Amino acid sequence: MRYGRSGQGALVVLAAVLGAVGIADARSPAPAMQEAATTAPAAPLPFGPGERATYQVKLGAVTVGSGSMHVVGIENVHGKPTYHARFRLSGGIPLARVDDTFESWIDPQGLFSRRFKQDQKEVRFERRRTYEFFPERREYRRLDKEETGTIPTDRPLDDVSFIYYARTLPLTVGETYTLNRYYKEDGNPVVLRVTRRDTVRVPAGTFATVVVRPIIKTTGLFSEGGQAEVHFSDDARRIPVQIRSRVPVIGSLTMNLRDYQPGS
Repeated sequence: MRYGRSGQGALVVLAAVLGAVGIADARSPAPAMQEAATTAPAAPLPFGPGERATYQVKLGAVTVGSGSMHVVGIENVHGKPTYHARFRLSGGIPLARVDDTFESWIDPQGLFSRRFKQDQKEVRFERRRTYEFFPERREYRRLDKEETGTIPTDRPLDDVSFIYYARTLPLTVGETYTLNRYYKEDGNPVVLRVTRRDTVRVPAGTFATVVVRPIIKTTGLFSEGGQAEVHFSDDARRIPVQIRSRVPVIGSLTMNLRDYQPGS
């Protein structure tokens, strides 16, 4: 997935976090996940309406922007209650500005997406798309133009819902999760390797974390050569505390948790 041109600003590259991490889902999920499409989760989800996390975005030692992840509330889509989740990213450097919003409407029982919306403004690149998913029929419809098609799974995940789904996995150190549920076939699969536990200090405080290394087929922020790592809080909430990657030419890119408010 492409989000602007490489080298045109740190935020342009960081916008690929959503595209890169969101290319996926579970080919061989844990037993609890196999039942999720038809039954309520066995345990409460680690997120809920009202949850909000804000982030500081840095290129090396320099702060270049901000981001947020927010479960806005509960909304009906196709007669089904969903969690409306929103990811925003903004900032950049002179002549290379980014203002992106990604939104997903997540079925809280099946843990899949029923709607996905992109609104991106990156340097001279713009994209606006809205997808309606019909998982029961494995179909989608684009609302921004006359387009329909098929999806490869009856539990589709998009760029935003994938991050929330990953938070429900056990994330056991030493385990590898092969994910195969991204709504575009050519984006599958994504591999998540849980490498270790660590302690990180971010503006929001000091956190014990479990470290996940995402590996995807495409080039970009989460390609194998980039050695990207996502630090999730090592507790039931699985908060994304820090995202780090090395990007050729640009250098070290980091997204640090600045503030967190739990949801209900």
